[in-house]
Amino acid sequence: MNAALYLIPCPMGDTPSSRVLPPYNLEIVKNIRHFIVESRKSAVRFLISIDKDFPVDSCTFTELSEHTDQKADLSNLLLPLEKGENMGVISDAGCPCIGDPGSRAVEIAQKKNLPVVPLVGPNSMIMALMASGFNGQNFAFNGYLPVKNGERESKIKQLENKVYKDDQTQLFIETPYRNQKMLEAILKTCRPETKLCIAAGITTAQEFIKTKTVAQWKKEKALPFEKVPAIFLIYK
Repeated sequence: MNAALYLIPCPMGDTPSSRVLPPYNLEIVKNIRHFIVESRKSAVRFLISIDKDFPVDSCTFTELSEHTDQKADLSNLLLPLEKGENMGVISDAGCPCIGDPGSRAVEIAQKKNLPVVPLVGPNSMIMALMASGFNGQNFAFNGYLPVKNGERESKIKQLENKVYKDDQTQLFIETPYRNQKMLEAILKTCRPETKLCIAAGITTAQEFIKTKTVAQWKKEKALPFEKVPAIFLIYK
């Protein structure tokens, strides 16, 4: 079998690997010694969690994160793969390359016509969409919205307009400690009849997935997803 760049999903939160990853993934990962990772510490913890005897000391880990210079020379990033050795991309949580800097590695692989193989695993955005009851045939993931007050509300209103104009579900995320601020901005900005789904802690013991209208959310007193990774979805 030819060598490939494998995109290796990780569990989210403290979810056991056995609950969300197929055994096939482990068989693939056992044959990889070169990894491109968002965080070396997180990657090592993941590898040991799926195999306590994984030879991490004989592996190479190249960090590719949001802090990596956009102008950095990455031409040799996939050198082991070009020499015929398997490589893997590991995100901190969930599927790599979706809202994740690992996509830069895949971009290089595609340009060099090197094989890329995505492995099966949890993806919070798709799972949130599945559970929302919203349009799953026309949707857009918008990543992080602006942090500044005013700019954030303006973006939310723009996305809400697309919901009604294009019949398109809008998904976006926020840093967990700003979840409450995001919710407040949505409730202040959107129409009362607009539907909001909050999907937090997916696959974990703290999992919380609810869809209500903005008017209904305004009646909620306590929300059990503070400081938990969440996906926000709006639809009509």
